[in-house]
Amino acid sequence: MKIIRYTFPALLLAMACGNEQGQSVDELIDTGDLDAIRGKKTEISEQQRALEKEMTKLDSVIAILGGEEKLPLVTTLSVSKQNFVHFLELQGEVQTKQNVLIYPEMAGTLEKIYVREGQRVSKGQLLAKIDDGGLGNQLEQLKTQAELNKTTFERQKKLWEQKIGSEIQFLQAKTNYEASDNAVKQLESQLEKSTIRAPFAGILDDVIKDQGTVVSPGPGSEVFRIVNLSNMYIEVDVPETYLGQITKGKDAVVYFPVLGDSVVTKIRETGNFINPSNRSFRVEIPVPNKNGLIKPNLTAKVKLNDYTNPEAILIPQSIISENASGEQYAYVSSQPNDKNEAVVTRSIIQTGKTQNGLIEVIDGLEDGNQIINEGARTVKNGQKVKILK
Repeated sequence: MKIIRYTFPALLLAMACGNEQGQSVDELIDTGDLDAIRGKKTEISEQQRALEKEMTKLDSVIAILGGEEKLPLVTTLSVSKQNFVHFLELQGEVQTKQNVLIYPEMAGTLEKIYVREGQRVSKGQLLAKIDDGGLGNQLEQLKTQAELNKTTFERQKKLWEQKIGSEIQFLQAKTNYEASDNAVKQLESQLEKSTIRAPFAGILDDVIKDQGTVVSPGPGSEVFRIVNLSNMYIEVDVPETYLGQITKGKDAVVYFPVLGDSVVTKIRETGNFINPSNRSFRVEIPVPNKNGLIKPNLTAKVKLNDYTNPEAILIPQSIISENASGEQYAYVSSQPNDKNEAVVTRSIIQTGKTQNGLIEVIDGLEDGNQIINEGARTVKNGQKVKILK
């Protein structure tokens, strides 16, 4: 059987020339009848579409009979079990429990400042001194009097032990010594308030008052701000639905967009109270600050490990389709022949959590399956395809 194939230009030329029963296109144009010309154009367009369908059928038959069948080109990827660690992503700010303003404990002139802004200080280090108004001189006099009273008491005690002197003399000496000793301790305690010391080790973030300023206890008389940058943490509010998944000791990843850096840490504490206003509980994550670049109130993106599956099947989310019933599916390839030709089968799947463009397949795929990757949205169930290596 001989098959004669015409090209589209030849067919169109034949239609343009008309036939024996009707006008040719040229004759129709010469009439100037616009409606007739438009009708002729519509007729030819319909004939062209019909011919195109017939040509498609003929090409398909020719390709099959001649062994020239064109198969869809696809790629595959092998399904294998792997460790899947899923993270809940939240946002928070860096905080420190040791970020305080230091106030004077007594009124007076700021006599001397011993530190500078940005200096690292140790706990108890002397930061500044306030004019004590003569309390130092009073203390020295009291100490002298106390020493004298102590000596008198000790001598009177020895005499009393030897049954020399009266009990009244002994008790009076004892009372004088104890009173003067207590007076010294009280004045020492009061004089200690004339010095300002670091309550903990940290960085002197701000020197607020200048030397020579008159200060007094209370708001508005802050002298220093001290911050401990080695004890940083982040608190985030976690929805109550994750109460069983977000627990103490689980991994956490903290990313600082401003610094372009991340730190890996673990959850230190989880709250025991559900906030009724937003139905969440508080989680605290410690933040190591080895280089000192992390500051209080720095914005951070926090990822908390809420799910782990050591034998998860993960596939790209982009290759999954959905049918009219809402079922998700992927295409599984059969074993290819020596020409890399295979048949694809639609497999209904159940999915779990997603992360970074990958989705966990809970059911519907097995370890070792070859699934269609590139071309997954163009193939059909039962279709024969050619697999590209």
